[in-house]
Amino acid sequence: MHIALVEPEIPPNTGSIARLCAATETPLHLVGHLGFTIDDRHLRRAGLDYWPYVPLSRHDSWEALRAALPGRFLGFSARAPRLYTELRFRPDDVLVFGGETRGLAASIQAELAPELYRIPITSAHVRSLNLANAVSIVLYEGLRQLATNP
Repeated sequence: MHIALVEPEIPPNTGSIARLCAATETPLHLVGHLGFTIDDRHLRRAGLDYWPYVPLSRHDSWEALRAALPGRFLGFSARAPRLYTELRFRPDDVLVFGGETRGLAASIQAELAPELYRIPITSAHVRSLNLANAVSIVLYEGLRQLATNP
């Protein structure tokens, strides 16, 4: 599996996701304009000393990411119609998440519409989950399924 962050904005979230990717040996793809520089001290701090172990790729655009990776692209959005628990993950899946304040662009959501999922939120007072938490939930469910059904 791969994690793709499209235009992430908050360095500590991306750093936490990078640490998650190092821990699970999952490739991380940063796509488009970033809301920080790749050497941002907050980004480095959140990733601690694990950055050398992060399989990291940078892509200038969504189209460049699509051209670079084979596999099934799965989008995640707080308002998607289907639950992530309906998925049967595959090893070649690319898990796609948008930036913290904007989410996935409408054009990407439209492209991924048949494969767009959400994590349930039961409280009417919460709009969305923290990006690093959302990535963790989905990635670990995928890894659990693949370990159970290789």
